[in-house]
Amino acid sequence: MGRGKIAINRIENRTARQVTFSKRRGGLFKKTHELSVLCDAEIGLIIFSSNGKLYEFCNESSSIPHIIRRYEISKGMRVLESNDWEQIQKESKRIRKETDDLQLSVRCYKGENLSSLHHEGLVELEKQLECSVNKVRAQKLELLQQQVDNLRRKEKMLEEENQQIQYHLHHVAMLEQQQAAAAMVKPMEQQRMLEQFQFSDEDQPISSLLQLAPLPPQFQPYRVQPTQPNLQDFSLSIPDPSNYIW
Repeated sequence: MGRGKIAINRIENRTARQVTFSKRRGGLFKKTHELSVLCDAEIGLIIFSSNGKLYEFCNESSSIPHIIRRYEISKGMRVLESNDWEQIQKESKRIRKETDDLQLSVRCYKGENLSSLHHEGLVELEKQLECSVNKVRAQKLELLQQQVDNLRRKEKMLEEENQQIQYHLHHVAMLEQQQAAAAMVKPMEQQRMLEQFQFSDEDQPISSLLQLAPLPPQFQPYRVQPTQPNLQDFSLSIPDPSNYIW
């Protein structure tokens, strides 16, 4: 079963009524503030308690009388009075004077329309210009110093990179030299080995040549193993090479 709606009636107990009024008033003010901030709405809230006490709320940039005047004007309930026109004219004159003074100051800073200034005014203008120039120079020097610091940091980084590159190139050059030296040493070692084993016909005897050359099969010794009892072992000896004509 769903809950039934609670009837909204006047609270008879005075103390309970005051407590409820205080709580509900605070919640209403909070919601009004949120609405004015979130939606950029101009809100004016006026509350009178049962005791006749006044409570009001409005935007920080506005006021209850201003909101009431806007309400009356929008509803056509109020016409601008003479006092309002006088206030508007005074405000307009003040704004116009401030605008003229600012335009005159700008022209003076540019060196224009100086004939309207007296000696004291020119001295004051000179002081202001000198102060402005000093501020500009200080800002310029600060920017220049920052640029110099940045350039020095970049220079240091480039020097470190240059040192690393030089070290790398030196290391590569050393490796190439070592490889070239190793490539030169290997043929020299092979040449020395060939020179050690090289010989000539005049220096070496014929016996050495014969010892180095393999013998023909007919001159190699062989042995026939006896398969019959009547066979005897015999071997062929190598003939003397001097008996042959070469």
